[in-house]
Amino acid sequence: MKKEVSEKELFETMPVPKAVATLAIPTVISQVVTMIYNLADTFFVGQIGNPYMVAAVSLVSPWFNLLTALGNLFGLGSGSLISRMLGRNNHRDIKNVSAFSIWGGGTVTLAFSLLTFLFREPLLNFLGASPDTYGYAESYLNWVVVLGGVPTMLSLTLGHLLRSEGHARPASIGMMFGGILNVVLDPVLIFGFHLEVTGAAIATAFSNLASVVFFVLMYIRLREKTAVSLHPRHFTFRFVGRIFSVGLASALATALGNASNMVIVKLSSGYGDIPVAAYGIVKRIDQFPLNVSMGLCQGFMPLVGYNYAARNYKRMRSVSFFSWKTALILSACFVACFAVFAPQILHLFIPEPQTSALGARFLRIACLAVPLTAVNFLISYTLQAMGKGPQSAILTFSRQGLLNIPLLILMNITVGLYGMIWTQLVVEVIMLPVSFGMYMHTLKGLKNVEKQE
Repeated sequence: MKKEVSEKELFETMPVPKAVATLAIPTVISQVVTMIYNLADTFFVGQIGNPYMVAAVSLVSPWFNLLTALGNLFGLGSGSLISRMLGRNNHRDIKNVSAFSIWGGGTVTLAFSLLTFLFREPLLNFLGASPDTYGYAESYLNWVVVLGGVPTMLSLTLGHLLRSEGHARPASIGMMFGGILNVVLDPVLIFGFHLEVTGAAIATAFSNLASVVFFVLMYIRLREKTAVSLHPRHFTFRFVGRIFSVGLASALATALGNASNMVIVKLSSGYGDIPVAAYGIVKRIDQFPLNVSMGLCQGFMPLVGYNYAARNYKRMRSVSFFSWKTALILSACFVACFAVFAPQILHLFIPEPQTSALGARFLRIACLAVPLTAVNFLISYTLQAMGKGPQSAILTFSRQGLLNIPLLILMNITVGLYGMIWTQLVVEVIMLPVSFGMYMHTLKGLKNVEKQE
């Protein structure tokens, strides 16, 4: 009974800044730790001083990040639905939703990993691997995607399910546990056992597996305090449409974002392996503020979903606007930091002078888009939390499919290497009024419902 009271207070009566902070701060911290361990591979491999190894990690990263798309498809889609079920006081069906996300997601990811292994040669050639980077890239791919794919996807999904019920702290601890373990294992395997790129990949795969074990133990401990079930007997296809209507929008965002990264890496490889290495490092650093925004998104989504389902639209709007303002302020701070300290940051990741200097110039351009990207992200995630998957998918497809990829190709042809780095800013400027327009249109529909009632 105590859980129900605290859950009610968190979702319904707690002041909005405090409620957002309660769910978002642990999630942001876990995202930062996750980002650090994602950076760890690039950082420690970069200390070897071989740009071909860094380029290999950069080439594989967009394909590895497709596992995040699968985690969002099943985990974030299910999490959004579970939060709305809680808002309607429907605890009965949560077991079916959670079992589908775990067992269905695991099966699909296993198929993805097997196909990656079978078609690894044409895939690596497509991603832009050169004779100098191919061997390193293949080793990294086999460990992080082929062997580590299912644990990576499951750790993301289990974290989403925990957050959907308001258990933000254990969800964050699970992600942090894997992240810290990866940071510890990276130097041990790379330098201690002289495994280089392969050592970084093994550390990533093992750390994600450790996170899954942690989450399973956490669910066993929460047995009486959670409606979520991991048991396959609750598996059903009954909620596929409602899960995927939201999950597809988020998965599409991740998949198209990675498709854009693949395009830019492929185009950059036409200028040599040094630009690929430089861009790969910059993309990892540039993701840092976006991961903070993502943590904020994942934190406020249960609040938005619950209050939308409970028809408390005023509180839902307050949560959204507060989160957007917070993301904008944080992003602006990151832009200032990157603009001032870009050379030092790049040199920290790779001491090799040519790659470091080129990367610093890339970072100062790329970071300008961060505040606008953060706001566009949060608007899209707000729509997903409300169950408005089609609207969110339209924004995502417009941003990444219709604008980003064609503009990357056009800017490469007309401006060259630096033109591709400016593309993200151009896209975000175009999309900001479109995103706001979509949100205000959805809000207008809710106001009409309120008037009718």
